[in-house]
Amino acid sequence: MANNKLHTHTFDENGRQLCCTEEEKINLVADQRLKKELGDKACCAVDAKVNPSKMKNSEKVGHKPGGKHTDDDGHDHSAQGKSTFQLFLPTMISFVILMAGLAMDHLIPQFWFKDWVRIIWYAAAYLPVGVPVLTDAFESIRKGDVFSEFFLMSIATIGAFAIGEYPEGVAVMLFYSVGEVFQTLAVQRAKGNIAKLLDQRPDEVTILVDNRPQTVKAAEVALDSVIQLKPGEKLALDGILISDSASFNTSALTGESKPDTKQTGDTVLAGMINLNTVAQVRVNTPYADSKLSKILELVQNATAQKAPTELFIRKFARIYTPIVVFLAVTICLLPYLFVDEYIFRDWLYRALIFLVISCPCALVISIPLGYFGGIGAASRNGILFKGSNFLDALAEVKNVVMDKTGTMTEGVFKVQTVNLKQEFDRDLILKLVNVIENSSTHPVATAIHDHLGEPDHTIILDNVEEIAGHGLKGSYQGKELLVGNFKLMDKFNIQYDVNPNDIVETLIAIAYEGKFAGYLTIADSIKEDAAETVQKLQSLGVKVTMLSGDKATVVKAVAGKLGIPNAFGDLLPEDKVNKVKEIKARNETVAFVGDGVNDAPVVALSDIGIAMGGLGSDATIETADVVIQDDKPSKIPMAINIGKQTKKIVWQNIALAFGVKAIFLVLGAGGLATMWEAVFADVGVALLAILNAVRIQKMKF
Repeated sequence: MANNKLHTHTFDENGRQLCCTEEEKINLVADQRLKKELGDKACCAVDAKVNPSKMKNSEKVGHKPGGKHTDDDGHDHSAQGKSTFQLFLPTMISFVILMAGLAMDHLIPQFWFKDWVRIIWYAAAYLPVGVPVLTDAFESIRKGDVFSEFFLMSIATIGAFAIGEYPEGVAVMLFYSVGEVFQTLAVQRAKGNIAKLLDQRPDEVTILVDNRPQTVKAAEVALDSVIQLKPGEKLALDGILISDSASFNTSALTGESKPDTKQTGDTVLAGMINLNTVAQVRVNTPYADSKLSKILELVQNATAQKAPTELFIRKFARIYTPIVVFLAVTICLLPYLFVDEYIFRDWLYRALIFLVISCPCALVISIPLGYFGGIGAASRNGILFKGSNFLDALAEVKNVVMDKTGTMTEGVFKVQTVNLKQEFDRDLILKLVNVIENSSTHPVATAIHDHLGEPDHTIILDNVEEIAGHGLKGSYQGKELLVGNFKLMDKFNIQYDVNPNDIVETLIAIAYEGKFAGYLTIADSIKEDAAETVQKLQSLGVKVTMLSGDKATVVKAVAGKLGIPNAFGDLLPEDKVNKVKEIKARNETVAFVGDGVNDAPVVALSDIGIAMGGLGSDATIETADVVIQDDKPSKIPMAINIGKQTKKIVWQNIALAFGVKAIFLVLGAGGLATMWEAVFADVGVALLAILNAVRIQKMKF
C-alpha cells in the first residue's frame, strides 16, 4: 500500500468520490479477461492494444514508471485471470459448510454442535465469501465512500452474527457473493463482442525485404513497406492493395461476412482477412493510427459516456444509502420510546433485514450492464456508439435528417454525357476539368477521373480553390476556369443557355475565359436497402427529411423513389443548418446522417450525429456520435431500435428493483419478513435484473 500517492481521487461538489467506484470496478473486472487473453504483452491490455503510443506516459494512466499498477487505480485484482470455476469456488465452499451446519441444526442434530463450536462452524462458512466484501467495505471507507453496498452487507451480516442468527448471516453474504459472480460473468458476456475486436489485429506480419519474406513486429513496420498476406491471414495495418485483386472478409469491421473483392489501388484495412490468394499490401498508415485502432478506442471508451439514467441512479444512490442507514437505526432505536415491551434484539433484527433489503445492488449492477449489452449488441451489428448517452438519445429521436450522396445513394457517380460547345477545344477543356478535379475529394471528382482517365500532370493550374457548396475555381495560363454547379456560374455572372431544372441528372457546369463552355451529366444509383430504411424509420414513428447540396430536381427524384416526403436540394452548408434549426424549433430531437466532415456544422447542431462509411474517413470516427461501419442505411433504424430496446430494459430493471424493494421494506420494517425474504429482495432481484439486462444480447434487430 505504499504507492497510494500515485493515484489521486476525484470528488464532486458534495465530496463524494467519482473515481474507483463500484461501477468502474465491475467494468474493469470484465476487462481482466481481455488482459488474460492478451497475456503480459501490455499492462491494461485494452489501452495498450488500442494505441501503444498512448502508453508511453505512464503517469497519464496512474502507473508507476515501471509499468505496474498502484494499489488504488480502481482494479479489482481478485478476479484477475480466474476461470468461472475459480470465481465460484469460495461460494461453493461456503454453501457446503452452511448446508452441513443447517443439517446438524435441524435434520441430524449433534450434541457437540452448540455454543462456540457452532459459532466457529458458521464463521468458517462466512469467511470465504465474507472476507472479500469486508475488505471492499474497508477500502471504500478508507477512500471516503462510507455508505457503499459493501458497508451495508457487512453491518447487516455482522449484526446477524451478533444476535445469534448465524445461518441467516452466512446465507445473506453467500447469496450476495453469488450475485457478485453472476454480475462479473454477465459484464464479461456483455463486453464479449467488444473483446472480439481486440484480437482482430495480429502482432506480427510478414513483409518483403528484397523480395524475401521476413517476419517482424507489426508496430515496427515502416510506411511504404510491402506486406505479404497469405490466405486466411488478418491484415495488421492499413494500406493499398498492389496485387491484381483479392477477396477479404470484413466482418471484424462491418459486421458483414460477405466477401469484399478489392482491386489494385483499393484501400484495405487492418482487421480484414484475406480469403483466397496471396496478396501484397503497401502500408500507408502507422500501426497506432489504423482505422481499426480508432474503432477499438471508440468502443472501449464508449462506457465512459454515461447515459442520463446512469448518472441519475449514481446520484440517487449517494443520497439513498445514507437515508437507508439512518432509517435502519431509527427502526432499531425509536420504538424504545413508544413500545411497552421493547426487545432490542427483535428490533435490531428488523433493522438488519431492512438494511439487506435496501441494498441498491440491482440498480448499480443492472443499469450499467444494460447499456454494456446495448453497446455490445450494436457493435456486433457493425454500429459503434460513442457512449451509452447516445443510446438513450437515439431512442428518443423524432426526426432523421439525412444527406443524399453516400448515405441513401451509392456515392459512386458515373459520367453519362459530355456536352461542350463547339467553339471550345474539347480535348483541352476536358483535360483542364480532369486536372482541377484532382484537387477535390468529392465523389464527382472520382467519376470524372474514371471517365477521363489519369490527369495530365504537365498541365499546371494556378490559384485553385474550392468554394463550399459551389465547386472549384482556378486559372490556366492566366485564363479563369470554373467547374461546379450552376450556382457557381451565377456567382461569377456567367451567362448560360441551359435550364438546369429541365435535366434530372447531376450537372457539372464548366466556364472558361468568362464564358460558359458546357456541362457534364453525372448519375448516382440508390442503395438497395434505402427504401426499406425509410419504411422502417416511418414505422418507428420517425420523420425523415433529405437535405442535399445536389440539384433540387435530383433530390426530389430520389426522395420520390424512396417515399421521403420532405426533401430539399441546392443547399449550402449554412442552408442545412437553418433547416435543422427549423425542426429543432418545434422542440423535436434530430439525428443527422452524413459524412461527418463536410456537414460538420449540421452534425454539431443535431442531437445525434451519425456517420455513414466509418471505414472511409478518419474524421467521421472523430466527429460522429454513432458510426455505421458498412455504409448500409438500414443500420440507422436498427440503431434506433437498439437504443429503444436498451432503454426499455433499463427502465424495466428500475421498476423491478424499486417495486420489489418497496414491498419488502415495508414488510421488513413491520416484522413480517425474515432475513431469507430479505435475501430474495436483494440478491434475487439483482439476479433477475442481470438476466433481463443480458437479454438484449440475444435479440435480433
